[in-house]
Amino acid sequence: MRKAVILYSAGLDSTTCLAIAQSQGFTPYAISFDYGQRHRHELDLARAHAKKLGAVEHLVVSFDLRQVGGSALTSEIEVPKEGVGHDIPVTYVPARNTIFLSFALGWAEVLGSFDIFIGVNALDYSGYPDCRPAYIEAYERMANLATRAGVEGSGHFTIHTPLINLTKAEIIKQGTALGVDYSQTHSCYDPTPEGLSCGSCDSCRLRLKGFSEAGMLDPIQYARI
Repeated sequence: MRKAVILYSAGLDSTTCLAIAQSQGFTPYAISFDYGQRHRHELDLARAHAKKLGAVEHLVVSFDLRQVGGSALTSEIEVPKEGVGHDIPVTYVPARNTIFLSFALGWAEVLGSFDIFIGVNALDYSGYPDCRPAYIEAYERMANLATRAGVEGSGHFTIHTPLINLTKAEIIKQGTALGVDYSQTHSCYDPTPEGLSCGSCDSCRLRLKGFSEAGMLDPIQYARI
């Protein structure tokens, strides 16, 4: 079985992505990030469940994007609760996926893996520029130019994005078919101190919309809906 590095946040998308990688015959190595995000609930879930979900190893990389700021997830900017708009929202974290993928690429090269899975989505998402197919294609080209393994020709790095053209409802249906327990996932940008999802931020709204369109009930608890 080929090794694959999975960007895993314990969110709905990344957990589904991990299950898909396994279903495709990959041995998953999960990587999560403690980057100074607004809350730690997702990271606690990731630490608790990565190996239970089949990850051979779970690496948590720590750095502090609060030093950069510029996002409601890494500063004191208020998380919007008025619904999904058309502009890039303040919950966008500058260069986050580029940073995440770079750590994943480095670990993949050390592991002898040429496959990286990331749960980006270009349909039911908040409009982040680093979730688009053009970005992923560009990063993959760069990965094969910037690494020893790529230059020496020992393998070709592939960035897998199995969710990129799916609606949130389709993602949930596919994950459910693979046995994903969505009660052990977290999506909220601004949970209560007890870890309850707010039900009003963009991420909560998209998640709830997905479950509704899939004809299912979201199994997690919300502070309010």
